[in-house]
Amino acid sequence: MAAASSNDVEKLQALRGMVDLLPEQTALWQRIEKTAQSHFKRGAVNEIRTPLLEATELFSRGIGEATDVVGKEMYSFLDRGQRNCTLRPEGTASVVRACIQHGLLSQGSQKFWYSGPMFRYERPQAGRQRQFHQIGVEFLGFDDPRSDIETIALAWDLLQDLGLKKINLELNSLGDLEDRILFRKSLVNWLSERVDLLDEDSKDRLNKNPLRILDSKNPKTQLLLKEAPTLNEALSSKSKERFDVVQAGLNQMGIPFQLNPCLVRGLDYYSHTAFEITSNELGAQATICGGGRYDGLVEQLGGPSSSGVGWALGMERLALLISTIKPTSENERAKFYVVSRGKKAETNALTIARNLRLKKHIVEIDLTRAAFSKQLKRADKSGAKWAIIIGDSEAEQRKMILKDMRCSNAEISKEELITEEILLNRFA
Repeated sequence: MAAASSNDVEKLQALRGMVDLLPEQTALWQRIEKTAQSHFKRGAVNEIRTPLLEATELFSRGIGEATDVVGKEMYSFLDRGQRNCTLRPEGTASVVRACIQHGLLSQGSQKFWYSGPMFRYERPQAGRQRQFHQIGVEFLGFDDPRSDIETIALAWDLLQDLGLKKINLELNSLGDLEDRILFRKSLVNWLSERVDLLDEDSKDRLNKNPLRILDSKNPKTQLLLKEAPTLNEALSSKSKERFDVVQAGLNQMGIPFQLNPCLVRGLDYYSHTAFEITSNELGAQATICGGGRYDGLVEQLGGPSSSGVGWALGMERLALLISTIKPTSENERAKFYVVSRGKKAETNALTIARNLRLKKHIVEIDLTRAAFSKQLKRADKSGAKWAIIIGDSEAEQRKMILKDMRCSNAEISKEELITEEILLNRFA
């Protein structure tokens, strides 16, 4: 029997909802991550890294059994030790678990940031994949409403620094547990009298997780909810006072916001302040960053009674938005592109590229051995400011040609013939 040809072998592809990041996209992600890290450093927020794989109970207890995340979207399985494991669908529960496990709250209040992949079995679409990535912040042990203001300001300033100007901050208060119990009862009674007007998802949530109905995307349900009881009506005077402090602080900082009484977030652990930062340029997937306060979560996961507030931003949506409004920074492009032909010239090119890199420059070297004209076309396409050209004659003289790629009409006679020593001194 004849051996199968390579054309007969089925090509392997990434699983649906699992997307490769190619070099151009990765450069954009690195810029986002670098900017975020600089903001966290200035805010005295420390990085924490948690495992991708956790015990399923962490999320069922922390996020809530009745949520869509736990009920429909988690990647859960039994490992070889018959333990029920889950690929993390979000970052907060893992950070809180780590904080409890290592007794970090006994050392005082903690400010953390994290980044990395999360997993949810959802219908893939632009800006939403089954493996998605988040950068998040968690302030644990902070009860003062000023911590709500500080975390929101941290997210707002980061997004502004990344060049996002057309963004909106939406704000709501979910009150404390007693407020939500009172509101839940009022809302369920009101909706039960109008159950025939609800969409199917909302009918299913009515007895399981009625607050999530407020977040329904169904236009008819949203129209109905305009006449429904509101969370604000159920807030105690203490909860209202707290929310007033948050709003006053944001006003004082000059951070604009809109109140959204239907904003509840998708996870059960939220209390008091809830917020989302959105952009109209993303269509239906408008939320870039979301978060809020979760004062009962630490205790719920077996830790001491403690407060918490935080947020997470979606890297896929953020990168998608930034790529449409701001080009890649010149600082991320190669400053030098090294072109060479001839055995000795090619050896010299490697040395020169390495020495420039040791001087902290970004250097790309052409390794194709193609004609000078083709290499120079690639140099021009790369966006590099300078081309370093080395041929046989230059190699013999231990020199090179330095070409300014911004001067496209420069003649070869006007290009600068220099030595490596002059080059390194000039760009030291």
